[in-house]
Amino acid sequence: MLKLSDIRLPERQDIEGLRHTAASILGVMATSIKDLQIHRLSIDARRKPDVRFVYTLLVDLDDERAVLAGDIPNAVVYSAPERYVFPTPVVRSPGHPPVIVGTGPAGLFSALCLAEAGISSIILERGSPVEKRVEDVARFIRGGAFDPASNVQFGEGGAGTFSDGKLTTGIGDKRIGFVLERLVQFGAPGDILYLSKPHIGTDKLRGVVRAVRDRLIDLGCDVRFGHTLTDVDISDGVLRGLTVSSAAGKYTLSANTLLLAPGNSARDTFEMLLRSGVKLSAKDFSVGVRIEHLQCDIDYAQYGSAAVSGGTKLPAADYKLAVHLKGGRSVYTFCVCPGGQVVASASEPGGLVTNGMSEYARQGDNCNGALLVTVTPDDFGRSPLDGVRFQLELERAAFTAGGGNYSAPAQLVSDFMQKRASNGRENVRPTYLPGVRYCNLWDVLPGFINEALYEALPELSKRLARFAGSGAVLTAVETRSSCPVRIERKNFEAVGVRGIYPCGEGSGYAGGIMSSAVDGIKCAEQIASATYSAMS
Repeated sequence: MLKLSDIRLPERQDIEGLRHTAASILGVMATSIKDLQIHRLSIDARRKPDVRFVYTLLVDLDDERAVLAGDIPNAVVYSAPERYVFPTPVVRSPGHPPVIVGTGPAGLFSALCLAEAGISSIILERGSPVEKRVEDVARFIRGGAFDPASNVQFGEGGAGTFSDGKLTTGIGDKRIGFVLERLVQFGAPGDILYLSKPHIGTDKLRGVVRAVRDRLIDLGCDVRFGHTLTDVDISDGVLRGLTVSSAAGKYTLSANTLLLAPGNSARDTFEMLLRSGVKLSAKDFSVGVRIEHLQCDIDYAQYGSAAVSGGTKLPAADYKLAVHLKGGRSVYTFCVCPGGQVVASASEPGGLVTNGMSEYARQGDNCNGALLVTVTPDDFGRSPLDGVRFQLELERAAFTAGGGNYSAPAQLVSDFMQKRASNGRENVRPTYLPGVRYCNLWDVLPGFINEALYEALPELSKRLARFAGSGAVLTAVETRSSCPVRIERKNFEAVGVRGIYPCGEGSGYAGGIMSSAVDGIKCAEQIASATYSAMS
């Protein structure tokens, strides 16, 4: 197979058009191409409005070596893509099935890999199936009752189910292609296999999650919703069993293998583990606000006049910005949701949390992104749960400032820069539901967070035109971009405890759908490679 890189085209092309483009580059007839795949597609808008679609193609020909020996561009090379295969499990003596806690990306992919290798698990999820969860979240954002067990943070699919379904990641790992291929098999759009910035969208991700669950059940997994891990029985440094709470009451579960993928909002789980002697530590994380612009303004800033020409079929634009401040702190954007909305993401009564989500089509009027300030244990304390307490303080302050009814405190960027309360005369209509209450965020957020945002906003506007323009809106507070706690592990097992495998974002080892799924697979590999005997 030949890889053709850096093919720059003014228009996005279909497969037949790309076949003729590849044939021209290789100097062959289009009919001699047996197979053609898009390996990667990105957009280069550095010379706006001359925006280019940049393709990398994989082409299968009969006589590839003869073509390579001819007069062809340097960007054509032979390629043999590596495919990931989950290792064959060792022979296991009769014992207890693994227990997996959490059905986010780490939990689902670990369960899937184990089950397809012949090791079916018991899967515990404190929240609801995704169908009910969608109904519960919709009712809440319309002003209905808040459900602490079924919300944006808790439930089947994890927090990523109510997001943009973004699949970009900073890690390089052979398992990434495997994850993308499996997602497509379960109903994700096929373009995630090659887009440089792939996303599924919250609407399509929900169907993917259901399809994975059906597959797990078909393979013999015992999936239990509304079941919360409340205690672990550890004896002589070895896991012996679990205590689980459900609507029917508490019960014990004999277990010697626990894959723990709780999500970054499982604060009661962190407290329980600490009481049980599992080693936890505080870690750096970030907090801040959601910043919201008109999508057409972001499109124009990124694409120039090409954004309105209509001829290039450009996708809704996003951005990725960062600035390092003089005092050493960083401010950056994260989880940008083109054409999306800011969503109410609380997981506990009396706290207010924001996040962002988009549907696959990204057709909303606004673009929102997290605007975050790095914080460290020097800011909030070095005890393992001090970061959680810091989050709680911010969330409760935002809840109060919003009026105590899950409305969110908000402020125009122009007013924030003047340190004055906003009156609600916005150019950008906030998408957060149940609604926003305009105020002065200088009275809501800690001083060092406000000062960092104040210093960073003008600098970020130099990187993206009008990022801090008068129409932009800030909505508080964003606290769950990553976990403030790390469950310490060595060789994927909890330090000092045999049989517990902490993984995913909630254990402090990932940051997003892709890295969490990969981490879950790595933990599953460890479980598959270990033998264990039945407990007496």
